[in-house]
Amino acid sequence: MLVPGDLYEVDELLSDDERLVQQSVRTLVRDRVLPVIGEHFEQGTFPRELLPALADMGLLGMHLQGYGCAGTSAIAYGIACEELEAGDSAVRSFISVQGSLAMFPIWAFGSEEQKSRWLPEMAAGRVLGCFGLTEPDAGSDPAAMQTRARRDGDDWVIDGTKMWITNGSVADVAVVWAQTDTGIRGFLVERGTRGFSTSDVTRKLSLRASVTSELSLQSVRVPAGAVLPGVTGLRGPLSCLNEARFGISWGAMGAARACFESALEYSRQRSAFGKPIAGFQLTQQKLADMATAIVQGRLVAHRLGVLKDSGRAQPVQVSLAKRANVRIAMDVARSARTVLGANGVTLEYPVSRHMANLESVLTYEGTEEVHTLILGQALTGHSAF
Repeated sequence: MLVPGDLYEVDELLSDDERLVQQSVRTLVRDRVLPVIGEHFEQGTFPRELLPALADMGLLGMHLQGYGCAGTSAIAYGIACEELEAGDSAVRSFISVQGSLAMFPIWAFGSEEQKSRWLPEMAAGRVLGCFGLTEPDAGSDPAAMQTRARRDGDDWVIDGTKMWITNGSVADVAVVWAQTDTGIRGFLVERGTRGFSTSDVTRKLSLRASVTSELSLQSVRVPAGAVLPGVTGLRGPLSCLNEARFGISWGAMGAARACFESALEYSRQRSAFGKPIAGFQLTQQKLADMATAIVQGRLVAHRLGVLKDSGRAQPVQVSLAKRANVRIAMDVARSARTVLGANGVTLEYPVSRHMANLESVLTYEGTEEVHTLILGQALTGHSAF
């Protein structure tokens, strides 16, 4: 029997372990996320009560090896992102930031001392992290960042501002990227360090159940041991972004599926002109288009996962998947909203919540325009940046 949300039986491509991750996270979302996420979205608060369950399931840094991390396949990580974002983009964003943007640079570029100190605590959810790259005037062009770190004896002194930082005000440690005399370097800045402060972005209309902050660094002094020794230059932060983009390409399909399933169920229940609206041609066309787009996006995400697990995934392939799948999710959400009519704009249904969240997903970890130019450069050999 065909499942409407999986017409091409993509789930059959999963291993037993990956299917177990899917079932476990889907159950968590059904039982713990969906009952509370609407209220958190409305109140503009992050559901911190979910943190113990996320940690206990091994979802924090799950695709990293060692140091208390689960060491799953990339596909398993993608599946978890898909299921979490079917609940809400804010929950998937939390996982992405903790694992791909905060833990990954420590795992990939940190010293053994840094890895041993931070990663087990972060995997257990006892320490939260954030990723300080974007600035008020340097988003798509991170090389233009103004945050600067200078040597002062054995220490470093950092000055600058970071903006739109997920988890910023709740993080115990921030991975801050700054210009130095020898290139861009990553620094581990702990909460409570003198001169380091955060403030939350309020009045958001998107990702309302996520913590979004500004980081202020005013003559912040950190020891030499706070520097990530394994990388210099933009390769460091961009490799982290590619890890997060991979998760987004899967997560967007979760949001799309949630919107499609809501529209399909509603169409069967809602009657007009004496019959369910599911029986009207225009409604069926919308549902058919949504289902087709979801199949295409999930196949792209799965193929990207296969390439990543085999060590062959290229940044341009990640850009293609992020660009295409977020656009699919946005189109599905808008079409689903029309099926639900006026009910689609209330929090009684998930569609407008997902639709609003996806406006942020379209922009972060590289705007649609940036990924378009990455693809264009790969295809033509000419940079249009």
